[in-house]
Amino acid sequence: MIRRALLLAAGASLTACSMAPKYVRPAMPVPASWPVGDAYLRQSEAALPSVTYRDIFRDARLQRIIDQALANNRDLRIATANIAAARAQYRIQRGELFPAIGASGSYSYSHTNSPAPGAAATTDSLSAGVGITGFEIDLFGRVRSLTSAALDRYFAQEATARAARLTLVGDVAGAWLSYGADRSLLAIAEETAANARRSVSLTDARLKGGVAPRTDLRQAEQVLAGAEADLAAQKTALAQDINALQLLVGAPIDPALLPASIDEAAAHIADLPAGLDSAILLRRPDVVSAEYGLRAANAQIGAARAALFPKITLTGVLGFASGALSSLFEGGSFNYSGSAGAAYSIFNGGAARAGVEQSEAQRDAALAGYEKAIQTAFREVADALARRGTIADELAANQRNTDAALDNYQLADARYRGEIDTFLATLVAQRSLYTAQRGLVQTKLTRATNLVTLYRTLGGDSLIEARADGPQLPAQQIPQQ
Repeated sequence: MIRRALLLAAGASLTACSMAPKYVRPAMPVPASWPVGDAYLRQSEAALPSVTYRDIFRDARLQRIIDQALANNRDLRIATANIAAARAQYRIQRGELFPAIGASGSYSYSHTNSPAPGAAATTDSLSAGVGITGFEIDLFGRVRSLTSAALDRYFAQEATARAARLTLVGDVAGAWLSYGADRSLLAIAEETAANARRSVSLTDARLKGGVAPRTDLRQAEQVLAGAEADLAAQKTALAQDINALQLLVGAPIDPALLPASIDEAAAHIADLPAGLDSAILLRRPDVVSAEYGLRAANAQIGAARAALFPKITLTGVLGFASGALSSLFEGGSFNYSGSAGAAYSIFNGGAARAGVEQSEAQRDAALAGYEKAIQTAFREVADALARRGTIADELAANQRNTDAALDNYQLADARYRGEIDTFLATLVAQRSLYTAQRGLVQTKLTRATNLVTLYRTLGGDSLIEARADGPQLPAQQIPQQ
């Protein structure tokens, strides 16, 4: 009896129709290629190669810090827990596709006394049964649509976790580069302060010798005070950089893993070639997550439509019942029963049809969210490419400006020491050099950070495998259907 019931239920589930609309991936609401022009790099249309962060961030120290962050970061732990919850929810929903089989048993004993001698009555009863409890025959695909929606939500959650991982890697690399830039700025502040101290000493000696006015000394002291204030600010920035890295990593940072300058840090950040085909945005984790959210909303429509039709349920039980334990398994003790039922709401105030309209509206919202995710991704990559196309020229110009400012300061200082020019010219030249040096460091940081931004916005990673029927997922994490 159970075997027949199971075969009937399984056959009904397998042949159930689906009322979900056929999913068709929407066309990308962005141009087919990146914008080109003076502000953009003109590159080939070859597809972007799949890479790992080790291919881009080649400094062994940075790789160690990233490895620590991937192991310890609390945001990733939260994302992992959310994946586990979504996976469990899928399994819970998937369980409704199969009959629930339950077993029961009971035993009762009674003893009744009577006034008549020897007339006491003793009875006992034992029963055992196993059966199907409340299984819904999914003729209209309601349960299967809900299961598909739960699976798509699991996939969306997994893609969200990958997005968190990609963001974490980029944030760690950015913080590491910022520390290197602040180390360079600290060195500039220390050198400026040292030069200012020498200027104060020289000017004070010239004042005492009667060859320099007091204004020269006060101007030199102003430069020194400003340099010492910047020096203190840079020390604060370095401490804050370490705090930011420790928050991202979730553990103390070994000082030996930190760069000594922006030049040292940026030297090991590789360039990531960008393909012009904007279809590569479909593999970004946030876009993948949005697409699976759209798929889940599409499946939810099927469940809402199926709710308009009757629900057919099947129950059955078979077992043994006996008034005596010794005769429990004798031929006359076996019993079985089965029943089926159908329920359909004749009037519910339009709630069922409103449920369909609600699911369709949610699907439309998910579609708009998916298209917005693609448009946002396109804008981020286009902006990064625009910066990449001009940063080399800006860096070269700032380098020339710094070289000229350094030479000008050295000439002005020599003319002042030779009593050819006033201290004001030296002061102006020193301030120009300081500004040019800091601007050069910032441009170097921008160039290195731009490479990190390209890696993050393009969303490529060799851990992602392509699927022919939808977004790309790590195949080993797909639950069995």
